[in-house]
Amino acid sequence: MDINPLFRKKPVALIMKDAAGSEKETQMRRNLSVTDLTAFGIAAIVGAGIFSTIGTAASQGGPAVSLLFIFTALACGFSAMSYAEFASSIPISGSAYTYAYASFGELVAWIIGWDLIMEYAVGNIAVAISWSGYFTGLVRGLGIHIPEFLSVDYLSAMRGHAEALKALAGGQTLDQLSFHLQETYLAWLHAPKIGDFRLIADIPALAIVLFISYMVYRGIREAKITSNLLVLLKLVILMVVIGVGSFYVNPGNWSPFAPNGIGGVLKGISGVFFAYIGFDAISTTAEECKNPRRDLPRSMIYALIITTILYVTLALVITGMVSYKNLAVSDPLAYVFHKNHLEALSGIIALGAVIAMGSVMLVFQVGQPRIWMSMSRDGLLPPRFSKLHKRFRTPGFATIVAATIVAIPALFMNLTEVTDLTSIGTLFAFVLVSGGIIIMNPRGKDKGEGGFRIPYFNSRWFLLPVWAIVLIVMFATSKSAITLSTIEGIEWPEWIFVIVAVVLTVAAIWRQWTIIPVIGLLINLFLMSELGVTNWMRFVIWLVIGLVLYFSYGTKKSRLRNMDIQETVKES
Repeated sequence: MDINPLFRKKPVALIMKDAAGSEKETQMRRNLSVTDLTAFGIAAIVGAGIFSTIGTAASQGGPAVSLLFIFTALACGFSAMSYAEFASSIPISGSAYTYAYASFGELVAWIIGWDLIMEYAVGNIAVAISWSGYFTGLVRGLGIHIPEFLSVDYLSAMRGHAEALKALAGGQTLDQLSFHLQETYLAWLHAPKIGDFRLIADIPALAIVLFISYMVYRGIREAKITSNLLVLLKLVILMVVIGVGSFYVNPGNWSPFAPNGIGGVLKGISGVFFAYIGFDAISTTAEECKNPRRDLPRSMIYALIITTILYVTLALVITGMVSYKNLAVSDPLAYVFHKNHLEALSGIIALGAVIAMGSVMLVFQVGQPRIWMSMSRDGLLPPRFSKLHKRFRTPGFATIVAATIVAIPALFMNLTEVTDLTSIGTLFAFVLVSGGIIIMNPRGKDKGEGGFRIPYFNSRWFLLPVWAIVLIVMFATSKSAITLSTIEGIEWPEWIFVIVAVVLTVAAIWRQWTIIPVIGLLINLFLMSELGVTNWMRFVIWLVIGLVLYFSYGTKKSRLRNMDIQETVKES
């Protein structure tokens, strides 16, 4: 098989022509302003993480975790600038898939498209299940009880019941079990049965997926209004939390500011970094923006700045209200207010979590069908995925499929074992987008048509000093000497990072590449390497399944492989 067609790149002119279409029925409605796009970014970034991971990070780094949010935002900014340059150059809905098609070629484009399917789907399944838990807790506080067998998924109920039986047989009482075990035990015990099969399903998770998907199906205007409303409510609630909490801050809790040194602060970097992922979903709405070349880059940067200010302020407030030593809990916001006898705010915090997760789901349910639409235009998915609804001008069929693959697993399954696939999938997309800029515009010379371009800083002069600083910090914060046994304990994902880092550093210095996408690629690949062998193996298995589908369908139907590119571009 000739491998050249597999890496054939799609010219930007052809990408733009395909998206524009020759008929009105193929064009989407442009309703989104920079304010709407920024709201989408905030909706995606401020999710359940702000209600959970901030506590663990603070318990390790102390009040200095507030600085970690700033450092992490800068690190995310490297990836955001790569996305912004691509979005300005290729304002099309395919996001990282389209960018990879233009820079790496068709095979890599398919891989990243398949990766994004996993990222968005698995991520929203997990969010829907978490949303259900917060929602049932919220309505329980209002005196409304939803039967356990209607608010727990079947798999969790089965596992929880078995674990609870062991605990009860060991002498514990039902009241001594954790709330989760009590809930799953009662769900299995009280569920109606058909024969030996128990009717257990997470109805709230199904309901939120259907509601969000309906908004997305109806049109980008409806999704925009819903997103803006949810973001406004979310910000108001967090402002209330910060405002009230600031009156209970004890400055003594901020000393020592970094109790475990830089090493302790950096321990929370993975959790803090993942609090920021999601801004990339903004780029999937490019064809529905009023001025995508200008507004997409601006909205990504605005969203990062606003959420960073919010995260830093919240981190300072909660570490001021309670000693950092006590914050290693799953619900740090509720905990600090409980410790200060402000239980009345617990309902507001629960409402904030429900709204936050709902807005995250909305953004990703908007994004996934639009990536499929772009893949379908290129022939890599069946044509129906790119067909727009005659009235709503949205990819209707793709939206229904996206809703189905999220709703059904959320109804019956708990995919906690594979939720890290969302993180590794996101980081992989960041790696390829940063690498794509290196390929498309390595020295920052292409100024484009008035769009955003990454500032040029020569890697020859800046990259080695950056590495020197990183290595000095690593050695200074290491509590044990690096020995042969340390090196032998490095796993193969980490060796991949080391090899790529050396090769990329040499190439960047030799060819004088712009340093920003280089650093973005290295940061994201490092974080990928820290996710462990198990997650990498699951990720590889998913990609292999995708390659089977590509070689059995995509290679035969690809439009790019069956056209005269030069003639097609001239006609445009």
